[in-house]
Amino acid sequence: MKNVLIFGASGHGSVVLDILERSEEFQPVGFVDSFIKKGTKKNGYPVLGSEFDLLHILEKHGVYGGIVAVGDNWVRRRLVHLIQRLAPNFIFVNAVHPSAILGKNVRLGSGTAIMPGVIVNANSRIGNHCIVNTRASMGHDGVLSDFSSLAPGVGCGGNLRLGTGAAISLGSLVIENIGIGSWSVVGAGSLVLDEIPESVVAYGSPARIIRNRKAGEPYLGVNQDRKTLQLPLNYTA
Repeated sequence: MKNVLIFGASGHGSVVLDILERSEEFQPVGFVDSFIKKGTKKNGYPVLGSEFDLLHILEKHGVYGGIVAVGDNWVRRRLVHLIQRLAPNFIFVNAVHPSAILGKNVRLGSGTAIMPGVIVNANSRIGNHCIVNTRASMGHDGVLSDFSSLAPGVGCGGNLRLGTGAAISLGSLVIENIGIGSWSVVGAGSLVLDEIPESVVAYGSPARIIRNRKAGEPYLGVNQDRKTLQLPLNYTA
């Protein structure tokens, strides 16, 4: 089995750990987290250090690759870019729960998490570093662009086009043939009947555009992952 790391020892990281433990391909060796003390145990696995200890961790533990387990799409993107900067050849793996159903000709990028009870129907494409959360479903021929996410219980009709970094929140429903622009957020419990442009917040039944938003703006209710934004990067993600 291949030794892998989980970046982020939050609740989302614990779910990803559970998936990887069920895998016949990957063996988790621990977490990488900048805000939890090295040596702290999380679900029986140690925090091995921060992102800036990565090269040492890779060598010491014979690491094949890993996955960024951060729920916020923008923060996940920033952290992926940092890892690529520190270790350009790092391999990002997928975490796919065995209860997930992936239809015919479904294609996955890298670094993506597919949670328990997910259904992805035929000919759909899920990009790099996406999250399809618990019991979410995608209709046929859907596209999730890189760093986008479906929250638990989301239901999408066929031919969804979800832009880079966009998020559809808890329990929302999206009819067929809908496009949602990059970095937009659909609020929880919404019903999406019309196209949504990029960089907006929309919610309601039917969903309406409420306001514009910036790509890095918080959108999860209680999100400790936001602390990752404070990493001392010298570039704009």
